[in-house]
Amino acid sequence: MRIRDDSYNRLFQWLAYTVTIIGSLACLLPFLLIISASLTSNESIIRDGYHFIPKEFSFEGYRTVFTFPEEVLRAYGVTVFTTVVGTTLGLFMMTMAGYVLARRDFKYRNAFSFYIYFTTLFGGGLVPWYILLTKYLNLLDTYTVLIFPGLMTPFLIILMKNFIRSNVPEELFESAKIDGAGDFKIYYRIVLQLSMPGIATVGLFLALAYWNDWFSSSLFINDPHKYQLQYYLYNVINSAQFISQMGAGTGVSLSGDMPTESTKMAMAIVVTGPILLLYPFIQRFFVKGLTIGAVKG
Repeated sequence: MRIRDDSYNRLFQWLAYTVTIIGSLACLLPFLLIISASLTSNESIIRDGYHFIPKEFSFEGYRTVFTFPEEVLRAYGVTVFTTVVGTTLGLFMMTMAGYVLARRDFKYRNAFSFYIYFTTLFGGGLVPWYILLTKYLNLLDTYTVLIFPGLMTPFLIILMKNFIRSNVPEELFESAKIDGAGDFKIYYRIVLQLSMPGIATVGLFLALAYWNDWFSSSLFINDPHKYQLQYYLYNVINSAQFISQMGAGTGVSLSGDMPTESTKMAMAIVVTGPILLLYPFIQRFFVKGLTIGAVKG
């Protein structure tokens, strides 16, 4: 019987490792293809398609993206600023909201929880949202409009509430109250200390949302100096495609001057590179926080 169990265990481990390796390759190979295409000449991509090893090595895609390096660095600065500030403020507000909603002695926690959940099902729409931010809050063409809308995300508040309720015993709140601790001291000394996996999970989701945001710039920003990186690069590739189409319409070949295909791939690397470097540092917190906060409670 013991031999049979060992055989089943080895078979299960073999299947698990096989599925994990296949899944890892399925995620890794497209990214390697993007890296290879970003280092391939535009003519080679159009003629031969995409390959894992560049047939004609070239940096023309990166040269196009960094045609004006000071503008790219400025857009990087705007994106880094909105990501850091938005993630910091958002974590502070959502952890506090999660803490309050997780307290069983808060009389209206169910009503507030339902109200937050209700906003995930129904919204006012794009036009009322735009009017609110521009006419009533006067946030048009400001850095605040890039940060403010994402500070309180209903899904992340619910995730944080579930994590705190599952991972921080109610008895700790009661004992801290008996020792004379106030709500802010309990929040700072107990909740934050025991909720690092959940905070890392919510922080990663929030940082990704701010880092990948381009829609806010397209709606609310008129000053090119305040463009986020994604929207700036989106304009670069659109300009390259427009000039190529104009050249094709007039019979003048501009494809050599505007490497649209390799530029798209280089743009993807420039945008995703920094945020990919962040993930390994918080991976162990991310997995634990996501599973505990989503399964229990």
